[in-house]
Amino acid sequence: MLTDSERARALAIPRRAIAQALGPSPHADPAAPFRAEELPPVFDERRGVFVTLKRYPSRSLRGCIGYPLPVLPLRAALPRAGVAAAVEDPRFSPVRAEELPRLAIEVSVLTVPVAIRAADPTELVNAVRVGRDGLIVDGFGATGLLLPQVAPEAGWDAEEFLEGTCEKAGLSSRAWRDPRVTVRRFEAEVFHEDRPGGEVADDAPAVSASGGRPSRRS
Repeated sequence: MLTDSERARALAIPRRAIAQALGPSPHADPAAPFRAEELPPVFDERRGVFVTLKRYPSRSLRGCIGYPLPVLPLRAALPRAGVAAAVEDPRFSPVRAEELPRLAIEVSVLTVPVAIRAADPTELVNAVRVGRDGLIVDGFGATGLLLPQVAPEAGWDAEEFLEGTCEKAGLSSRAWRDPRVTVRRFEAEVFHEDRPGGEVADDAPAVSASGGRPSRRS
């Protein structure tokens, strides 16, 4: 778990990176300004992380992109995911500089995903805990991810969460029943700005919503 002060830094980093990226002199690599910055040791740990942008005060989704796997230290993953959420999420037009003061930032720091071993679909459903687990579905060359916040906000039960993750991957909603499809789960530490640039708050409800490339979440 990050401390309150570490959470505040984790929210400030993507905001600064986005502001720089939308300004007149963007960095080729959004992480560059943070490589040598003095930060708490946790920011040198490799973590999966997602950055979500929400309109304020409606909290409707404006962008969400991240790294499901711990491929980068937080000091690099946070600014890159933040900028990608602002300008690369294909569901939305790129964020404009004048919008940023009206956008609140949410960060989800992920545990390492682990495969769910289940002998049959009922056992798989019972293994998923809504509100705790995020899900990744892999199969037939496709991957879909939904963060833990998504199911409670949507009012889904475990089976609906599995179906929604399959649909996110572009698969049939029942693909999770196929033994050739792998389902992984993870947990996330979620915190957000209570207003744009404001104080840290915990566990914001989601709004439906490897290697070096970030992934999207809806």
